[in-house]
Amino acid sequence: MDQALHKASLKTPTDLGENARSDIAGALTALLADVFALYLKTKNFHWHLSGPHFREYHLMLDEQAGQLMAMTDTIAERARKIGGTTLRSVGHATRLQRLLDNDADFVTADDMLAELKSDNEQLIGIMREVHDLTSEHRDVATTSLLEGWVDEAEGRVWFLFEANRKG
Repeated sequence: MDQALHKASLKTPTDLGENARSDIAGALTALLADVFALYLKTKNFHWHLSGPHFREYHLMLDEQAGQLMAMTDTIAERARKIGGTTLRSVGHATRLQRLLDNDADFVTADDMLAELKSDNEQLIGIMREVHDLTSEHRDVATTSLLEGWVDEAEGRVWFLFEANRKG
């Protein structure tokens, strides 16, 4: 198959310029890797919780993981809608993620909540950077999505903070 024809078939109709499409799709793909990393860490902690607040933390983390998973398809499809590509494998995601994994055999419930709070704060910062990029390129659709996701992440931070507050 002709290489130029193959590349042309990946382009989708959009009024965003080539630089905007490339920059935004790349930023969304890296964001997707981070969201998957945070989703998996949240589920890891959900599965491995123990202690006197098990039920409430278990349910809270399951809800938060659901919010994260709900973002993934929208992020990937937005990258595709503007003519980009997105994650192709776990290895690809691992190479792009900025949020750190936690493979520890045991983590206290308090440390789990604190780590997830910190990770969600980092994710907010990443989403704000992507928001700046999408705003700069006048990609109002992606900018709007990011605003909702920032609000959800701020909610997760608030719940994690309050659940872990002492006294």
